[in-house]
Amino acid sequence: MGEGQVREWRPDWPVPVGSVLGVHKRGGGDPTYKIVRERHWRGIRTPDGPVTLAVEPRSGDGVVRAEAWGPGAEWALDGLPALLGAADDPTGFEPGHPLVAEGWRRYRHWRLGRTGLVWESLAPAIIEQKVTGQEAFAGFRMLVHRYGERAPGPGADLRLWVQPPPETVRQVPSWEWLRMHVDPARSRALVTAARVADALERTVGLPGDEVERRLTSLPGIGVWTAAEVRQRAHGDADAVSFGDYHVAKDVGWAVAGRPFDDAELAEFLDPWRPHRGRVVVLCLLTGGRPERHGPRMAPRTHLPATVTRRIY
Repeated sequence: MGEGQVREWRPDWPVPVGSVLGVHKRGGGDPTYKIVRERHWRGIRTPDGPVTLAVEPRSGDGVVRAEAWGPGAEWALDGLPALLGAADDPTGFEPGHPLVAEGWRRYRHWRLGRTGLVWESLAPAIIEQKVTGQEAFAGFRMLVHRYGERAPGPGADLRLWVQPPPETVRQVPSWEWLRMHVDPARSRALVTAARVADALERTVGLPGDEVERRLTSLPGIGVWTAAEVRQRAHGDADAVSFGDYHVAKDVGWAVAGRPFDDAELAEFLDPWRPHRGRVVVLCLLTGGRPERHGPRMAPRTHLPATVTRRIY
């Protein structure tokens, strides 16, 4: 495969690498994320260029080993601790509720990682707005395969891809969005965000409320999309995906034995500021989810169909 740049990092706590990085995986067929045994491979577009990043825990000696190939290798390795949650500070967090306390006991080593890459999280989040997971993940795959590029180094052998940059997304014609099953509302939001992507990248490090204000000032981006970006790009432990089809319901079932709506979820979480997002994760990890009954939301069929092709 060829040797890349290597960093071995010894964190102060036993990092659960898989559960921290897994939030960046967009469905089982995500072309930008592969798992080979215990090694997590990601195709990433950094400010210095594309990179293939491979991360694996070495639990026997408490070290996380990362290897990177491509122009963005040094940037990606410098950001390894933040990516795995070193910047997420749970100081002052008090579980309080019995279920939250149980979650904190069982998952206290989990941290919220920070990529520092807004566009990387924003583009798939917009594609996931108000559609089924099946449709969202398929749309993202098609966008990456048609307009992205192969990840450098061994990424190509693993069929790993890097998603397209905003300047490419700005040029995608309207009919191509339809062929990718991305409706006009979402494609307009994507193109609009792509035009100001550089300014959005500069929100990293700002307070969460200000990040949300700037993101939601763009047409087609609401609080759900902003929260998804805050969680991944900014590592914001207070960000909650209000408006999600499942989150409020599942937290309600976990803590009260009945579904919550967004207003009830907000009221329940308010005492935990600035750790509301952390509480959501602990509730969902610990309380599980109710068994699904009734019909699933069906993918829409009014968008033009495309011929499916295998891409290598």
